[in-house]
Amino acid sequence: MKIDWRLLAIVITLTLIGIVRSSAAAADKPAAASDPNTLASPKSFASIADPQKRSAAYFTELSKVLTHQRCVNCHPSGESPRQGDSRRLHQPLVVRGVDGYGRENMRCGTCHTNANFDQGRIPGNPHWHLAPAEMAWEGKTPAEICRQIKDPKRNGNRSLNDLIDHIGKDALVGWAWNPGYGRKPAPGTQQQAGELVEAWAKSGAACPQ
Repeated sequence: MKIDWRLLAIVITLTLIGIVRSSAAAADKPAAASDPNTLASPKSFASIADPQKRSAAYFTELSKVLTHQRCVNCHPSGESPRQGDSRRLHQPLVVRGVDGYGRENMRCGTCHTNANFDQGRIPGNPHWHLAPAEMAWEGKTPAEICRQIKDPKRNGNRSLNDLIDHIGKDALVGWAWNPGYGRKPAPGTQQQAGELVEAWAKSGAACPQ
């Protein structure tokens, strides 16, 4: 049998090119879990060689929390919060009022006390209120939320360090992982979310495309 060495060389070359491209693509992907109910640690993204892509990947992972119903329900696009895992409009109908704590005749604290009231299925926290209207991100993509959350005019005048504390330590944000009876908690833990936002902020705070 006569071997066509030229054809064999072409096949080998194309195979090697494919291997190199596959390896390069893999290097830009995190070894992170894709489970929407968990959060990958910043270490999981170490294989991403490009610093900008690695930073954006941190935020994409964090966006599992930011786009979760526990966060979006209180960052609504309208004047009323949403509730439940189905994100239905809050019933009875309430509106944010001038300060995010409801109108005078229907303040959030009328029903929401300092802790979850599981018997009545009413969530609670000492600081229960809506995010300001400029911080609404319901319906936005992770890339849009990323650009918004870096903008002091649309993030409550917070610096990147403030965002690390807000997401990683704020007690009201922490409620998302302890939402009470019948509500699905946000992915991972607040500590893990804090580690991701810190890694994102300290790596240049790049946004996903």
